[in-house]
Amino acid sequence: MLIFSNLFNLNNRWFDFRDTTPSVVDKQEPIQGAIKVKLLFFGPLAEKLNQRTIDLSLSYGTTINQIIERFELSSMVSRGLVVALDGEIGVDLNSKVSDSSEIAFLPPVSGG
Repeated sequence: MLIFSNLFNLNNRWFDFRDTTPSVVDKQEPIQGAIKVKLLFFGPLAEKLNQRTIDLSLSYGTTINQIIERFELSSMVSRGLVVALDGEIGVDLNSKVSDSSEIAFLPPVSGG
């Protein structure tokens, strides 16, 4: 991952966090009435992103699933990546995030 101010590269796509919704870099209008959330990454995903947290502005009504799609994490979720919303593990991915929410992406746990 490369970081240039508020830009970073994930899966060969550049994302911009200066405005509101994370999006592939393009000409984008700021969203009115945005909420701020914190994304937390652990394990291999944190290593891949080269960071553990991202503060992000999103529009009201954004769901966890929309964040997963925007970051292209669907395949990781299907392979066991667990999502927690404000400390609640295994929440419904159609749950809406609210202002000051923390969304954690946790790798599957294995052991014996």
